[in-house]
Amino acid sequence: MFEIIPGILEKDWAEIERKLEIYRPFAKSVHIDLIDGKFAQNTTFFDPSPFVKYSKDFLFEVHMMVEDPIKYLKPFADAGFNRFIGHVEKMPDQTEFVAQAQLLGEVALGIDAETPVEAIKVSFDDLDSILVMTVKAGFSGQSFMKDNLEKVKKLAGLTTIPIEIDGGVDAATVKLGCTAGARRFVATSFLFGGESAQQQYQLLKECVE
Repeated sequence: MFEIIPGILEKDWAEIERKLEIYRPFAKSVHIDLIDGKFAQNTTFFDPSPFVKYSKDFLFEVHMMVEDPIKYLKPFADAGFNRFIGHVEKMPDQTEFVAQAQLLGEVALGIDAETPVEAIKVSFDDLDSILVMTVKAGFSGQSFMKDNLEKVKKLAGLTTIPIEIDGGVDAATVKLGCTAGARRFVATSFLFGGESAQQQYQLLKECVE
């Protein structure tokens, strides 16, 4: 089964809420980017509490591009988040992160554009999914890095858990990702590149069905 997940990478709640209202009629899941300015040269809105308002409308996943993501698990779980994606690059203890996240919902590890698959040190059996960046983490609207599909292919050959790709997803690259073995696709800027976000979302769905 393939899934298109609308993404949000924003600095203020008003813009996040505007997009959540746009996504609400058609999306079941939403991907929220959390960036602390240390992992990448950008920062996003950090307060999880306003998301409670929408916790019954969406399955929320938080993509933690931060130093030591374990400290963000409980605050986001308390706000209704269900899936926790922590990047391995600035994660002091993958085993502890996975153990803590498992108590709160689904757990995933993410690898940035330049990070090899081998950086994942825990058993795939302990994960619910894996995220592969197909752009350099930190900003929306970047060009798709096709070479990173080799990591998707490798992972798809090693595990049956869903592989999620994030970055540069559009009507062409979603097909490439699908062929490589990805099952989830985070779409952010592409959704606002046409007449409506819902039409763009439907276009991506049709590409993988």
